[in-house]
Amino acid sequence: MANNPNTSKLKMNSFQRQKKKEEMKKQVISFALMIGFTLIAFGLVGFSEMDSMFLVPILLILAVVQVGFQFYYFMHMKDKDHEMPAVMIYGGVFAAMLTLAALIVITWW
Repeated sequence: MANNPNTSKLKMNSFQRQKKKEEMKKQVISFALMIGFTLIAFGLVGFSEMDSMFLVPILLILAVVQVGFQFYYFMHMKDKDHEMPAVMIYGGVFAAMLTLAALIVITWW
């Protein structure tokens, strides 16, 4: 009875359930963090008397962190077998950064 297929299926099913439970916990935590970052951004813009010279970089940092959460957790870039979509997305982000850098240099030149 050591090689009972039903026992093996129950163990696999239990493992899958635990794995999905942990994944859902991580997604809920990251969603809560993103909501928190959004509230911080709204609070900074709405209630802060901070100069825009300081406010804009803080908002950009919060936005970049949220994009990272979106890619990593909600678009499943951390999962195995997502290498090609990850390469394409990161390549697009790299191309966008190069384009922005070029436009900034041309504008200031």
